[in-house]
Amino acid sequence: MAYCVGLGLGLVASTSPATVLCKSTSQHDSYASHAAYIRRAAELADMSAGFTSPHPNFGCLIATPSGRVAGEGFLYAQGTKPAEVLAVEAAGDSCLGSTAYLNMEPGDCHGDHAAVSALVQAGIRRVVVGIRHPLKHLRGNGIRELRSQGLQVDVLGEDLKSKTIEEARKCCLLVNAPLICRAVSRVPFSVLKYAMTLDGKIAASSGHAAWISSKKSRNRVFELRGRSDAIVVGGNTVRKDNPRLTARHGGGHMPMRIVMSQTLDLPEEANLWDMSEVSTIVVTQRGARRSFQKLLASKGVEVVEFDILNPRDVMEYFHDRGYLSVLWECGGTLAASAISSGVIHKVFAFVAPKIIGGRNAPSPVGELGMVEMSQALDLIDVSYEQIGPDMLISGFLQPVPDLTPVIPSVEETYAIDPTVTPYESRIIFFYKTWDLYGAFSNFSPHPIQMPDDNGDYATWLSVEHYYQAHKFFGVNDPVAQDCVENIKSAKSPEEAARIGRSMQRKHPDLVRSDWETVKIDVMYRALKCKFSIYPHLNSMLLSTTGSVLVEASPHDLFWGGGRDGEGLNYLGRLLMQLRSEFLGESSTTSENSFLAV
Repeated sequence: MAYCVGLGLGLVASTSPATVLCKSTSQHDSYASHAAYIRRAAELADMSAGFTSPHPNFGCLIATPSGRVAGEGFLYAQGTKPAEVLAVEAAGDSCLGSTAYLNMEPGDCHGDHAAVSALVQAGIRRVVVGIRHPLKHLRGNGIRELRSQGLQVDVLGEDLKSKTIEEARKCCLLVNAPLICRAVSRVPFSVLKYAMTLDGKIAASSGHAAWISSKKSRNRVFELRGRSDAIVVGGNTVRKDNPRLTARHGGGHMPMRIVMSQTLDLPEEANLWDMSEVSTIVVTQRGARRSFQKLLASKGVEVVEFDILNPRDVMEYFHDRGYLSVLWECGGTLAASAISSGVIHKVFAFVAPKIIGGRNAPSPVGELGMVEMSQALDLIDVSYEQIGPDMLISGFLQPVPDLTPVIPSVEETYAIDPTVTPYESRIIFFYKTWDLYGAFSNFSPHPIQMPDDNGDYATWLSVEHYYQAHKFFGVNDPVAQDCVENIKSAKSPEEAARIGRSMQRKHPDLVRSDWETVKIDVMYRALKCKFSIYPHLNSMLLSTTGSVLVEASPHDLFWGGGRDGEGLNYLGRLLMQLRSEFLGESSTTSENSFLAV
């Protein structure tokens, strides 16, 4: 029997669906094969977790009428080839008359419909979809388009129903749990992780905690970090452990580090204040230790103040910054506060076969105000896994939200209640590539061709690739030249940005001397190329005429709008400038056509 897998999701390893006999002799057998293939698609989707963030996880498997797996693929990152395209390329001529299995419906949010087109043009006869897209403005679009092209589309839980099917559908929900949580709530998907002794202690009475768990367990923690957008610790952890909170797992991204401290009673020197590899954000109570805030700022640490510091408000804030998944590695007091605030979705407990005792030795979760065992919080979908000498116990504190029923669209709501008018489009916000106007982002997956110093044209996978590489253009240093090539060959815009920003932080001397004066022009040239060569993007831009465009990044104060509108929004400004130029060209063309007549 096959099961879905997923590091960080508490799923267990699977046998390959290729080993499942898929020649159906009954509807039950048919459903079993559908479920096995969908679980494999979810397994494929999970392979991209940790390589770049944030992005949805897509997997695609193509099975021939005889039941043979002809091709597989997964979306490596936003800005790379869709899973469906990769699976079709792998299957080749075997696609004709075959069935494609997707963990989630295609998310063609950039107007190019590459995923759907690949399936249609390859001759796929049927598509089986695990779940509809969680994001409201994309939900149903891919399924509707596939059906309009004559393909049979079956959605688990809607067109196919059975206990086996429901289990497979659950795998699809789990593999995109962070994205689903973002779609239906105001907080990121949060995981509480801790290591404790057999008698429930996370440190000795003295506070000493290194090491409770084994090296194998610690390696698993690195993997968990690599799948997260951010790691949260409290001030006590910084003072006692001086952690680095890196994701030393040989690939993927480095998660942001977040320190929650109400009083800012923190050391002046700490590993978390080292910004060379990854950034740190300190969240605190408004007005706390202004002088220390200035010290942190001088080290490059971002400080965010809250009127009242609590986990719910902090997580809502980071939700607005676009974070999908957060790993909590805090002490018992902050863990209890986070659980009480309802922001923790899942728990990972590494239990070491050790006993240390101690009446005052700390436990992983502090006071929750419970006085009877009947009040204890039960975990859902509990999993057990032995890791070296340790036992990993994981489970959900709250279920992954289901996406049904579908929330009515603005138009549907207006038909029911005319007093609910469609949203005003005078200001159009865009940020992540999955937003309604996400194609405006410099991270969108649209390759551009730009001339180099010799006048030859080179292809860049995105505007962001071109922009980051130009920080080091013309610098006569082999390290800078290697950096340009590494950025150019980066698999995704996110990776290109990480390489460029990291090099800029570590070696500011290698950044071209005129960068601050030319970077706006570099971005403008790349954007103009992008919106000139893709007609659907040009049309989308022109459709916003009369509206103000705002890049809604809360932490980018130059290209974005910043928090509370204090950012310069240069990306939005450049797009409005381009829009004006394109409108002028259109007007001139119309006038010339009229004169010619």
